[in-house]
Amino acid sequence: MTRRTEWPDSAPGPGPGPGAGSGFGEGTGRRSRSRSSDSGSPSSSRAEKGEPRDPVEQARNICLRLLTGTPRTRKQLADALRKREIPDEAAEEVLSRFEDVGLIDDAAFADAWVESRHHGRGLARRALVRELRTKGVDATVIDEAVGQLDSEQEEATARELVARKLRSTRGLDRDRRLRRLAGMLARKGYGEGMALRVVRRALEEEGEDTEGLDEPF
Repeated sequence: MTRRTEWPDSAPGPGPGPGAGSGFGEGTGRRSRSRSSDSGSPSSSRAEKGEPRDPVEQARNICLRLLTGTPRTRKQLADALRKREIPDEAAEEVLSRFEDVGLIDDAAFADAWVESRHHGRGLARRALVRELRTKGVDATVIDEAVGQLDSEQEEATARELVARKLRSTRGLDRDRRLRRLAGMLARKGYGEGMALRVVRRALEEEGEDTEGLDEPF
């Protein structure tokens, strides 16, 4: 990345940092450079690319690249730093600093994720919780984020999804229509009871006989 971020006056500046003396910044002798080059080690690769050897500065650069245009959770960034073999102490220093200045905000990430994925993809709370968990968001933060959706809003979205899909099921027998529509809702995280209620109502509005559709499918 060619442009460096200006850190607040209190931000720690580049320095030896944690991890110095353990493969970062060492090997200044000819023999060490030769071994590093021959082995194709990460340190050699980074040096050839002109990347800094200080692990804190490396962590900053990695995080800034990953955050460009795409919000990420703290865990996503921590996983990326671990994959790049950044020492834990350096990673923790940078991640905490990024949280302090607002570059990492898991609560804002979760709120935006719920808003986008519910209105854009029609995902229900169950599916949203599952997705946010995989991104490492804390359970309490997830609960607060999905709490934006109440049951009425969730059911209204389910009805919209069924209405859009309904036409493509015309010509099929009632049970196949039921399975297809309810299955679509289930994949988006809607519970069985709500899915059955919404699909039955949609079929009734088309004149389908829904007798016997009260049983779970």
